[in-house]
Amino acid sequence: MINILLAEDQGLVRQGIKMMIEQHPEYRVIAEVANGKEAVEAYEKHLVDLVLMDVRMPVMTGLEATKLIRHRDPNAKVLILTTFADDEYAMEALRMGALGYLLKDADAANLLSSIESCLNGGISIDASVAGKVVPKLISKQESTSMEAVALTSRERSILQLIGEGKNNQEIAETLHLSIGTVKNHVTVILQKLGLRDRTQMAIFAIRNGLA
Repeated sequence: MINILLAEDQGLVRQGIKMMIEQHPEYRVIAEVANGKEAVEAYEKHLVDLVLMDVRMPVMTGLEATKLIRHRDPNAKVLILTTFADDEYAMEALRMGALGYLLKDADAANLLSSIESCLNGGISIDASVAGKVVPKLISKQESTSMEAVALTSRERSILQLIGEGKNNQEIAETLHLSIGTVKNHVTVILQKLGLRDRTQMAIFAIRNGLA
């Protein structure tokens, strides 16, 4: 089973989201919380595979909670689910280490697809904000030339697929590799490029014409 921590301050909304999540036979909401502080505490208490995080919550915001969770566990997977189609919120969420930014008007299929993508290391950004967010991220990232980095042909292939939005499972299937091998390559690529996370890898690939 995939354990999901759901952070949402509105009870009725939280129950609706939980029902959509649990349509998937392998997903279960292991804990429900109503603010960011509770999300951080619940993450430390439970074995969590993914956090579904609202942005505006009392006591501590979802962005603050995301930053704390990611600081304590750099491998934590956080998907932001919000009512705000705001590119600045999305930018901040990605800077804090979130793997996705999805609006609450998404249907169940879109929500489950985004969860699956984030679980597999992919990036999921709602179409209504992606057009504004991606160019900003690209303009803010430091310019690094492909010529200055010695990537193998395999690493270049993986980087290209990341730039195309593929998750680890899809990359493994495309290149006929195991998921473990893909993860190892991703770690090496991050080190070679001096990048922090998969989001920056995707942006690097776009900037250098690989996607």
